Amino acid sequence: MAFRLIDLPYADTALDPAVSSETLSYHHGKHHQAYVDKTNDAIDGTAHADKPLEDIIAAARGSNQGLFNNSAQSWNHGFYWHSMTGNETQPSDELKAMIEEAFGSVDKLKEELKSRGAGHFASGWVWLAEKGGKLSVEETHDGDTLADSDFNPLLTIDVWEHAYYLDHQNARPKYLEGVTGDKLNWKFASDNLARGTTWTYPK
Repeated sequence: MAFRLIDLPYADTALDPAVSSETLSYHHGKHHQAYVDKTNDAIDGTAHADKPLEDIIAAARGSNQGLFNNSAQSWNHGFYWHSMTGNETQPSDELKAMIEEAFGSVDKLKEELKSRGAGHFASGWVWLAEKGGKLSVEETHDGDTLADSDFNPLLTIDVWEHAYYLDHQNARPKYLEGVTGDKLNWKFASDNLARGTTWTYPK
């Protein structure tokens, strides 16, 4: 069964001005669609055809770079869309307490996400993740992912240029200021924490 391009969980204007509808049109409709299409082409007629995307990512890591890149990017983008929201949310009591323990406050966590995102060299992803009951900010480069890692990812921010260049040109910090301001989906992060296992990309 082929994977599909998952729908955006909000209107294409919901992330303005941090992320414009034009950027979402290209990023979701072109970039993410291409990763999904290439993943489907690569698994068609193979033993991977009916497997969950997370299993495909794990199997391809280190053995099939093309399939890994496209399957991991399909997963990362699906996770990223859900990490953003047009409706301001708040972390659950459990998540808020863990954030305060690890970073001091939600605002200090946002500063860490912005700092790590701005300082990340070239393309990649910045994550809020949980492992062993502790929170941390993690980075992955290029198309790498936490989908098959020991971490439980709670939310992510895409720092590839195509995530922000149409809106902010090379001013990545301006994009990060916008998405961390009121666009992070703390309900999604809280749900991921409560579930205790990695989010599953829908078929």
